[in-house]
Amino acid sequence: MTQERGSGGLAAALAALSTVETLETFGRVTAIRGLLVEVAGPVSAMRLGGRIDVVVEGAGVAASTVPCEVIGFAGDRALAMPFGSLEGVRRGCPALVRDEAAGAIRPSAAWLGRTVDALGRPIDGLGPLAQGPAIYPLRADPPPAHGRRRVGPPLDLGVRCINTFLTMCRGQRMGIFAGSGVGKSVLLSMLARYTAADVAVIGLVGERGREVQEFLQDDLGAAGLAHSVVVVATSDEPVLMRRNAAYVTLAVAEYFRDQGAQVLCMIDSITRFAMAQRDIGLAGGEPPTAKGYTPTVFSELPRLLERAGPGVGEGAISGLFTVLVEGDDHNEPVADAVRGILDGHIVMERRIAEQGRYPAINVLRSVSRTMPRACDPAHLPTVRRARKVLATYADMEELIRLGAYRAGSSPEVDEAVALMPDLTAFLGQGKEEATSISEGYDRLAAIVGGA
Repeated sequence: MTQERGSGGLAAALAALSTVETLETFGRVTAIRGLLVEVAGPVSAMRLGGRIDVVVEGAGVAASTVPCEVIGFAGDRALAMPFGSLEGVRRGCPALVRDEAAGAIRPSAAWLGRTVDALGRPIDGLGPLAQGPAIYPLRADPPPAHGRRRVGPPLDLGVRCINTFLTMCRGQRMGIFAGSGVGKSVLLSMLARYTAADVAVIGLVGERGREVQEFLQDDLGAAGLAHSVVVVATSDEPVLMRRNAAYVTLAVAEYFRDQGAQVLCMIDSITRFAMAQRDIGLAGGEPPTAKGYTPTVFSELPRLLERAGPGVGEGAISGLFTVLVEGDDHNEPVADAVRGILDGHIVMERRIAEQGRYPAINVLRSVSRTMPRACDPAHLPTVRRARKVLATYADMEELIRLGAYRAGSSPEVDEAVALMPDLTAFLGQGKEEATSISEGYDRLAAIVGGA
């Protein structure tokens, strides 16, 4: 009898507890300065990088929330930036403190063929995304240097200029440095379609809105999209969305790498990520340094880019990251910092694009840090000879164009002049054309020989 009363009392207590509302920790909006939201309240419950939801209420209008991220603290106030519009937010709006997992995603194989935003939400109209069992933080640490594998064998990119002169290996990270309008988006589309990888994860950071559908339908195509995940944050979205798009891209790539896949990770562009981080830093009170970039820009770049590369298991992330050089200055701060972090750089020049050769890659100014080890030793003499011919012609190009060079003055220059038409045709490649590594070597040997 006593046991029955005890179990009945426990059941009654549990039933009563189930009716108790869950407590929520929240503060209040005290000020809005530009894109910065100041929140007063239990700042000890908030954390740097944590999420808070500002509740927007209005007369006769259903309440909505604006997700924000805490970017700093000033005295007894938390400083937050929004992931959406601040329209309707006023002083006194509740700011709900969210849990630790808010800055993470749960990708799965079902994400292949889908397009998501910078919070991991589907934006392609194909329904909800299946969530995986594992949580991947957006700002994860790179794998430990001592535990990583070395880069793997050569990776076939399908672009013969890069395959032969700038051979890339599995797990290598390369930068594509170009000014605006020289064809880097077309080059990225070729790499996305033709690279021999299991999965492609593509981040469009600060991209023009009208170009997203063109890239998905025309450049990537149905076949390319089937084994890809595309993360999009257009140029009109808040700075946090543009920055987070790069983090989500790497987090999705890390998931597939952990499944043992060979992943091609592309972000267009790292410069827009850096600009977004600069805006966040300036809003938080950081001092501007070179060209207005804040110190956190140069600390976040290696944290982001080092996440690509070989993993500790069989999988690897091969990275291709574009850098939009301002005013065609390849030594501007972001380009200089990224070049020092990555394992090579591909330089695209406006002068070459104006001559009508695409992709407009300057082979002599480009470097792959896995060369010459990545090149087949049997073809290395061919590559060296071709580089020598290109260098000889580049040294005398102005005199040749002006007609100041007299044929017969130098056998090396005469040979370079004779071979340049075929070399120029070799370096150019149509958008719908793919060339394997072996085919590229054979074509180059037919032009310059191997001796």
